[in-house]
Amino acid sequence: MALRSILIVDDEEPIRQVLTEVLGGHGYVVRAAADGEEALRELAARDYDAVVTDVRMPKMDGLSLVRAVQQVAPDATVIVMSAYGSHDLAIEAMKAGAYDYLGKPFRPDEVLLVLRKAEERERLRAENRRLRREIEASRGQSGIIAESSAMKEVLRVVGKVAPAKTTVLITGESGTGKELVARAVHELSPRNGGPFVAVNCGAIPDQLIESELFGHAKGAFTGAQSAKRGLFEEADSGTLLLDEIGDLPLQLQVSLLRVLQESEIRRVGDARSIKVDVRVLAATNRDLAQEVAQGKFREDLFYRLNVVAVKLPPLRDRPEELPLLAERFIAQHASRLGIPRKDLSSEAVALLQEWRWPGNVRELENALERALVLSEGDEIEPEALPDDVRAAHKASGPPPTPQEGDLSVKRAQRALEADLIRRALERTGGNRSRAAELLELSPRALLYKIREFGLGE
Repeated sequence: MALRSILIVDDEEPIRQVLTEVLGGHGYVVRAAADGEEALRELAARDYDAVVTDVRMPKMDGLSLVRAVQQVAPDATVIVMSAYGSHDLAIEAMKAGAYDYLGKPFRPDEVLLVLRKAEERERLRAENRRLRREIEASRGQSGIIAESSAMKEVLRVVGKVAPAKTTVLITGESGTGKELVARAVHELSPRNGGPFVAVNCGAIPDQLIESELFGHAKGAFTGAQSAKRGLFEEADSGTLLLDEIGDLPLQLQVSLLRVLQESEIRRVGDARSIKVDVRVLAATNRDLAQEVAQGKFREDLFYRLNVVAVKLPPLRDRPEELPLLAERFIAQHASRLGIPRKDLSSEAVALLQEWRWPGNVRELENALERALVLSEGDEIEPEALPDDVRAAHKASGPPPTPQEGDLSVKRAQRALEADLIRRALERTGGNRSRAAELLELSPRALLYKIREFGLGE
């Protein structure tokens, strides 16, 4: 979730000006207020994603403002700024609902980093809420759709490994749902009452990632005016997902290996170690074995992470799940956007089945949200789908029987599917529920295939 609109609250004009210029230069929409009362008037007039406020101000201090923001703009993320001597007040503000605080003076990149961390936290919270809804509504506990044999095997492994503290390496192309599987491992584990923390190792600059993972001591580097917990400490008693683990710098891989072996971390600039109880999951779209062979990833860390491997198949290899995923995404986005839910037309289903989905499930979800918004009728028609999906269109109707000498596995599979569905419908006298049982398909998946192959309504 992106934090785009920011309200700066500080009685010092230079601070307001610097923050407005820095944040505005990075694409944020910024307004400023000189005190808490002016800030509350702004919050009443406009919606803001985040409020960055000083803690010591005339008329209304930052602590009172934080409490007021909880009432007038409860969805806004609050970050407080504290000069030397006001850290206790900043901590009180965090207890009152602020997300984080910055010590004055601070560097521009520190402000941007705190905002990006807040954005990631909000994204994870939204994803957690979505996942929990899916878990509650799904037939199983994981909330993951698994109609293909490959995904059923993924769920089998997840169910077996979840109760243990074993490290799991989740691999697969971008967009296949690696983070969703990691969350399922956490939700199905005894640690589900603890925090689930995810970090993208490739999204944090190399010079900051050690401090982000392990924290830092006061005075560890310029600007470190107070000690700060890292993500390992935040995930204590829970689960930490190291996404894009292949992007972790080599020098940090040594430190991570030590944490995995000894269950303790050492903050940057600190001489003492801290025990942590964290289950580590890792995810990557890279071939780590090849990275090891090329000297880009430590072999000892690879084997330590790869205790249990879960490989997610791309969407193109599990076409039987596409109709169910499509139905789920359409229902979710219709509910979120407050618009009527629509079904896919048979022509649109055929287009979805033809496209290879290089962006996998994430690309499918984006395409369906777009189609839902652009559709004008009661059904989602091909015109609402992205251009590249429409370009994959083939003639509708039952797939032709492969000609002698035709060695295409894909055409043969489609022809066999259509023939089996036709025979199942004939055997059951057109009873789709019984036909679905014979074919080992869900009724909804069968309906989509009937439409796709033009086998009648």
